[in-house]
Amino acid sequence: MSQKKVVIIGAGPGGICTGIKLKEAGYSDFVILEQADGVGGTWRLNSYPGCRCDVPSVLYSFSFAPKRDWSSRYAEQPEILTYLEDLAERSGLARHMRFNTRVTGATWQDRENSWVVSLEDGSSISADLLVSALGLFNEPMIPNLPGLESFAGEVMHSARWNHGLDLTGKRVAVIGTGASALQFVPQVAQIADHLDVYQRSPNYVRVPEPEYTPEERQRMLDDPQFYQHERQMVFDWLENICEMKDPKFLADSTQQCLASLELVEDPDVRDKLRPDFPYGAKRPLTSRDWFPTFNRPNVDLITDSIRRVGKTEIELEDGTRRPADVIIFGTGFKTTKFLSAISVRGRDGLRLEEEWAGGARAYRGVTVAGFPNLFMLYGPNTNNGAIILNIEQQVDYMIRHLQRMEEQKIKWIDVRKSEMDRFNQRLQEDLASIKVWNSGVNYYYFSESGLNVTQWPHGMTYLAEELSRPDWDAYEQAR
Repeated sequence: MSQKKVVIIGAGPGGICTGIKLKEAGYSDFVILEQADGVGGTWRLNSYPGCRCDVPSVLYSFSFAPKRDWSSRYAEQPEILTYLEDLAERSGLARHMRFNTRVTGATWQDRENSWVVSLEDGSSISADLLVSALGLFNEPMIPNLPGLESFAGEVMHSARWNHGLDLTGKRVAVIGTGASALQFVPQVAQIADHLDVYQRSPNYVRVPEPEYTPEERQRMLDDPQFYQHERQMVFDWLENICEMKDPKFLADSTQQCLASLELVEDPDVRDKLRPDFPYGAKRPLTSRDWFPTFNRPNVDLITDSIRRVGKTEIELEDGTRRPADVIIFGTGFKTTKFLSAISVRGRDGLRLEEEWAGGARAYRGVTVAGFPNLFMLYGPNTNNGAIILNIEQQVDYMIRHLQRMEEQKIKWIDVRKSEMDRFNQRLQEDLASIKVWNSGVNYYYFSESGLNVTQWPHGMTYLAEELSRPDWDAYEQAR
């Protein structure tokens, strides 16, 4: 039987999972395009000091390839990358991979019923199905600061860390205090001569649970039942907090974070680090060394606005000039673009960027009306819980549709706009019911229009159930 050709953009967790599931289902005609020189996605690109997952490691492996020997409760980047590299190698994905291959666009051909995927080198690849595994965290966000181009020192984003730059003895300015900064700032503070941390708004940060003891780690290796029990316990805990509605949980978590804040010795600094918004309005974070870092004599927390960047300094709005040799941005990513980070055209030349002008929207987070045979992983409104588990469900959803297309000799499917609109109306109503996400805090969850485009308002089980329900009638199709 002839098979539909599948092109997958991205060799991170989503691309690897897709390749494995395609092979398991008997499909061999697929290629994974990756702009980097190896697999791993965000876990390859983000290699800054201290980089680690903020979901407990016991949940940070696919259910079909569990890893029971994590060395830390919150695994560090090298260990996660090794897991993904080994998984791709063991699964025989090497012959399907094309590295150092940057995708610049994708266009649906109405007459040929196929996608043409354009590459940076000027070549192209045709595909019957297109799978986007770009996710949220792929394009760094660098603020447009006046004078930045005149800065004489090194400038880098945490996601593009320059490991050849020695920060020893340097005056370092870190702009941004998001999840990445929480991890690399304590590392930089240990080697920099002086560190200025520029904060726009603080975070709720709690000290995580103690590390597993050597005995517990060994038992997880020796006793699969103990490992599964621990994994289920963490899953249930995470599942319980996804909706951010339980008053007791919100109150207890707030108190835990405020108690962690007491690690800061200076009361003035402590006040600057205390959030003035409700717990959960921004992604809650965990760290053992974030707050103690501000007790170091070589670290200053700056909360005044930046007026401009000079050749060797940063000038604040009050005219104060603070010297800097290196600027590091910990300002996160352009999380609201998803697949529109590249040029995508669907039926009748419909442009995805224009379709999403008011904010990215999709059906079940996976498909978009007007873009046949296109499936997204970690797409709009699928961010919550353990993402690696959610990706599994999204890939299974795509495989089921692919199999139906093969069995019934369907050339293309395209979700009906009415179905997508109905799904998103219900979705936004559910999102509106989560008060902490609608407390007026400007965060990466929201597009410029104010639409929440990243968050799933329920737990992981609900998402799995949503994706598992048959929905053939939601799609137009052509044979």
